Amino acid sequence: MDTNSYLTFLLCAVLLVLIDGQFLYVSGSRYLRRFRQADDARSAMQLVAVLFHLVVLGVVALISTISVSTGLPARDLIVKLGLVLLVLAAAHGSTMAILSRLRGQFREEQIEEEIVAAPQSYTSAVTDQEIGEVRPSNSRAPIRYPD
Repeated sequence: MDTNSYLTFLLCAVLLVLIDGQFLYVSGSRYLRRFRQADDARSAMQLVAVLFHLVVLGVVALISTISVSTGLPARDLIVKLGLVLLVLAAAHGSTMAILSRLRGQFREEQIEEEIVAAPQSYTSAVTDQEIGEVRPSNSRAPIRYPD
């Protein structure tokens, strides 16, 4: 692979990674925003996006060192770009799995917060076994015992 083909490969591969990473960042932020505030969702998505870019760009650097010899420089470039696209698809799928897991955790936390914030009088009642009275658990009224 000559220098021009090598630089063309690197330019195309890096552009593909940056475009996909930007797409993941924007759509991932919206995906997480339903269960988190915008700032929290954006921060989490920034961490995931940086991980995505570092991993995929590292693999692109490794693929760039592989020697492919099909007989035609254009075909060599296509083979390497095909490898990059396969790696990019796998990384995209893995990133979506990470986002799904994060969203599930955020959703569980939101449900826990809603349960804790719910008034106790609506969620449970206390039964006094001695006299069979039922009163709300947050009621401060004294229990009257038969004489």
